[in-house]
Amino acid sequence: MEKYTSYPDSSPIKPCDERPSGANASGLDSQMQALFNEALKVASLAYAPYSKFHVGAALLADDGTMYTGCNVENRSFGLTICAERSAVVQAVSKGRRSFVALAIAAPDSETPVGPCGACRQVLSEFMAPDALVRFGGSSPEQVNTTIGALYPYDSLHELAAGQRQ
Repeated sequence: MEKYTSYPDSSPIKPCDERPSGANASGLDSQMQALFNEALKVASLAYAPYSKFHVGAALLADDGTMYTGCNVENRSFGLTICAERSAVVQAVSKGRRSFVALAIAAPDSETPVGPCGACRQVLSEFMAPDALVRFGGSSPEQVNTTIGALYPYDSLHELAAGQRQ
C-alpha cells in the first residue's frame, strides 16, 4: 500500500486536505499512480550529465491526453529546462492549454521533490488551483497536493482577468 505523507507544519507545501472519496476515489488514485509511473519512465530519458539528477513529469490535459517531459541540463545551469516545463512546452506545442493533473518523479532522490518556483509559475498559467499534483522519489513516499497548495498566492490570474474585461 502506498504511503501518503505530509511535510512538517512549518512547510508551505501541504498535501490535499480533501482525499478522493466516493465511487471514483480508487479510479482517481490509480489514474494518478499511472501518471506517476509514466513520469518515472520518462525520468530515465533525462539529460543530466552534470547533476546526475534525473526528473520526469507526466501532465494530463483536460481532454485525457498525457504529455511527458524530462529535465535537460546545460553547462550553463540557468539554461537547464525542468521536466515539468518540458512537458508543458510539448503539450502547448500540440495545441493544449488546460491541464488537470501532474505527476513528477525524481528517482535519484529518496525523498519526494516538488516543482521549483519557475515551474510552479508556469504550471499555474495552465492549471486550476484544484488541479492534482503527485510527486515522489525512489522511496514509496509520495506527496499528493494541488497547484493551489504549491502556489497559494497566484494573483496574476486575477490581474489578467481584469485586463481582459
